[in-house]
Amino acid sequence: MPAYYLLSLGCAKNTVDSEGMAQLLTRAGFQSTDDPAAADLLIVNTCGFIAPARQESLDTLCNLASTKRSDQRLIAAGCWAQMEGSRLPILVPGIDGVLGTRRWMDLPDVLNRLARQTNRPLIHVPAEPMSLDPDVTGLRCAAVQGASAYIKIADGCRRPCAFCTIPRIKGTSVSRPVHRVVADAVDLAAQGIKEIILVAQDTTDYGADRGEVDGLAELLQQLVVAAPQVPWIRIMYAFPGSVTPRLIETMARTPQVLHYLDIPLQHAHPAVLRRMRRPSNVGWVRQTVARMRSLMPDLAIRTTFIVGYPGETADQFQALMDLLEEMRFDRVGAFRFWPEPDTVAADLPAQVPAEIKAERLDRLMTLQQQISLERNREHVGRTLDVLVEGYQEGLAIGRSYRDAPEIDGLVLLQERAPLGSLVPVRITGALAYDLIGERVQGDAQPPLNTSRLVRA
Repeated sequence: MPAYYLLSLGCAKNTVDSEGMAQLLTRAGFQSTDDPAAADLLIVNTCGFIAPARQESLDTLCNLASTKRSDQRLIAAGCWAQMEGSRLPILVPGIDGVLGTRRWMDLPDVLNRLARQTNRPLIHVPAEPMSLDPDVTGLRCAAVQGASAYIKIADGCRRPCAFCTIPRIKGTSVSRPVHRVVADAVDLAAQGIKEIILVAQDTTDYGADRGEVDGLAELLQQLVVAAPQVPWIRIMYAFPGSVTPRLIETMARTPQVLHYLDIPLQHAHPAVLRRMRRPSNVGWVRQTVARMRSLMPDLAIRTTFIVGYPGETADQFQALMDLLEEMRFDRVGAFRFWPEPDTVAADLPAQVPAEIKAERLDRLMTLQQQISLERNREHVGRTLDVLVEGYQEGLAIGRSYRDAPEIDGLVLLQERAPLGSLVPVRITGALAYDLIGERVQGDAQPPLNTSRLVRA
């Protein structure tokens, strides 16, 4: 039986696409291997979002190309493959095929064509977006990681952000049918999954391409009815201005929907936001967060900011620092501005020098570290449900509702607990990003089959 090695880079949305490709390869008679040397087929699902991600994709492909045997085939897939197309084999000699992110479901056809085409690389980068209806492909648009699973509810983006390449890479937003998202959730619930994480380039835009209003809130209501045994449903990638009263009320009154929201604000000064082509009503942020916190006092908010955007003055950066101190977000990611090729922002005047961007990033993260520590200390003495995901150095490691996988903090338990279980934990200590606790004895939700879990 032929074997494949599939490496997924970048975001959780890429991980879901990689899982789809894995399903197609299994149908085609391949088996998975973690050893590139043992594989007949090598696939890298690349990321092209920002320059460091593209460099990682390039380095990974070059390493595999330099060691692959003549009887192995190397395919570059994903976002960077979509961006570069026929240029990619020039950048990485040894690539046999290029498969764009919009048509990853064409992988079986690409393999068949590649078997007949041996004299030059095969380039398959169609411009049209993919169909996200698995009724066409029979695939599940989800990726399981331990006791959690990502479900992609849409792909592409119609937002005009001046700094972002996603619409050029992915095309406009296309939502999956509600019944297929629900079917995926039911399937995952039957496997004992404890956490479903809804992902898209913009989850709050779900259903808008079909003319729906409050499509995400409606989807949540259908999910909790169809899969009541899933205790956690998490929302990622909400767009400012699109968090509606109905969505807030749905989150507040639905126990399964976590009181957690990821809402990338990108900046706090209206002039910078206008140059970003982002919503510039900072008053909306204050009003909406206040409403959310009034209905959900335990709400955890994650956001993201860009520092050093072209034209950002010292006063405009200070406005960002002031908002950070005022709003006291639980989790913050911050990045220096990268001038992405073929974006409006790349050609804006008054580009900020690299040393100023670095200094501002350091100041912002220093402030947020203190805020994060103070927010964490507020939970000392409280009891939180923790999803146990691994063991390390005698500790059990897990996450609370406040922590999305891989990007937020952890809860460290000073005793072991069953992998894949939700256990009550009394918080006894706080670090800048993590919490320390001890298990409260009593009933816990049954663990997932531990053979499915990756131990930390």
